[in-house]
Amino acid sequence: MVSAARVVRRQHQDVADKPFIVIWESTRACPLACLHCRAEAVPGRDPRELDTTAAKDLMHQVAAFGQPAPLFVITGGDPFQRPDLLELIAHGEAAGVRVAVSPSGTPTLTPDRLRAVHAAGAVGLSLSLDGSTAALHDGFRGVSGVFRWTLDAWDAARALGMKVQINTTVARHNLHDLPDVVRMVRDHGAMLWSAFFLVPTGRGRQLGVLSRAEAEDVLNFVHDIGMAVPAKTTEAHHFRRVALQRKVLADAGEDHVKVLGLGRLYRQLRDRAAELGLLSAARRARRPPLDVNAGRGFAFVSHTGTVHPSGFLPLGAGSVRTTPLTEIYRTSELFTGLRDPDRLGGRCGRCEFRTVCGGSRSRAYGVTGDPYAEEPWCGYRPGSFPHRRELAALLADHGQRDSRPSGRRGAARA
Repeated sequence: MVSAARVVRRQHQDVADKPFIVIWESTRACPLACLHCRAEAVPGRDPRELDTTAAKDLMHQVAAFGQPAPLFVITGGDPFQRPDLLELIAHGEAAGVRVAVSPSGTPTLTPDRLRAVHAAGAVGLSLSLDGSTAALHDGFRGVSGVFRWTLDAWDAARALGMKVQINTTVARHNLHDLPDVVRMVRDHGAMLWSAFFLVPTGRGRQLGVLSRAEAEDVLNFVHDIGMAVPAKTTEAHHFRRVALQRKVLADAGEDHVKVLGLGRLYRQLRDRAAELGLLSAARRARRPPLDVNAGRGFAFVSHTGTVHPSGFLPLGAGSVRTTPLTEIYRTSELFTGLRDPDRLGGRCGRCEFRTVCGGSRSRAYGVTGDPYAEEPWCGYRPGSFPHRRELAALLADHGQRDSRPSGRRGAARA
C-alpha cells in the first residue's frame, strides 16, 4: 500500500504546538492597485504599524516556537516601503528565524535592492505573475510596467542564487492563460509555482468567482502540470483531496477525466499545455501538497500586530503587542477550533477527506460569514468516490500519523 505521506506531505512538527509558516504584513503601503488585493493597500504607511522594535520582538516570538523556527515571510502591501527592511531581515537571521520576502513588482524592486536583501540573509523571494503577457498582468495589477519589473526581478533573484516562488491568482481574466504562465515558470526557473484561488476579501470581493466545476478542472490541471514544474495551490486545500483521488485512480488504471467528471476547461488547459510541450518534456517527481490550513500550521500577523489564522480570514485572536504569538497560536479559541475537524459544517463536516483537506476556511468565511462552513468552491459529494477501500487505507494512514488534539501539545519542548 502506498502511504498517504507520499501523496500528501505531513508537517514534521505537531501543528497544535508550532506553525510551519508565519506571514507578517509589514505594511499596507503599496503603489499598485491590484484588483484582488486582500490588504486594500494604500500609498502611504499606517502610523499604527509595528515599528522596528516591535517587529524585532515579533521575530523573537516566532523563534520562541523552538528550532527549527517557522518560516517567517515579510509581506505587505510592499515591504520595500519600510526603510528598516534590511535591518529586520538581518535581525531575524541572527535570532534563528528563516526570513523570506514577498515584495510587489514595482520600480523599487531593483537588482541592487535584491542583492542587499540577499546579503542581509533572506532565504527566498516570492513574486506574483498573474498573466503571461504585460496586458494581462498589468491590467490585473492596475499599473503599467509591473510585468517587466517582475520579470527583471525574477531574473536578478535567480542570478543571485535566491529561491524564487511564483504566485498566480486564478481568476476569470487568466483561466485559459495558466498553461502559458507555467511555461514561463519552466523557462525562467523557480523553486515553486503556486496557483492562488481567489478569496472574496478586500478588493477581491469585486471579482467574479469560479464555479465548482471550473475549480475542479483547474485543480486537476495543477496536478498534471506538477510533472513539469514544482506546483502547489494556495487557499485551495481540496487540492490534497485531488492528489489522493488521482493516486487511487492511477493505481486502479481508471480514467480520471471520466470518473471525476472533468469538463471542457480541463481539456482546454491540457491541450494548451501539450502545445507548449509541458506534458511531453522530461517528467519530474510530482511535489506532494503540504498539509497546512488556516490556524493549522499557518499564522498571519497584521501590520498593526493582530493575529489571524490566515491573511484572508479577518478574524482576530489577539495581538502580539500584548500576548505572545506562541500563546495565541497554541491556546486561542479561534486557532484551536480551526484545528478541530469536528467543528466543520455542511459537506466538509460529512466528508471523508476532512482530516486531510478541511477546505478553505478563509473562503468559507468570506462567502458565508462562518469560518466552519463548507468550502464554497468544492464540488465533491461526500462518499461518492469509488475504490473506497483503497482510499480508506490512505486516509487511515494519514489520520493515524496526523491525529492531534486541537489544543496545545509539546509545550515543554518550546
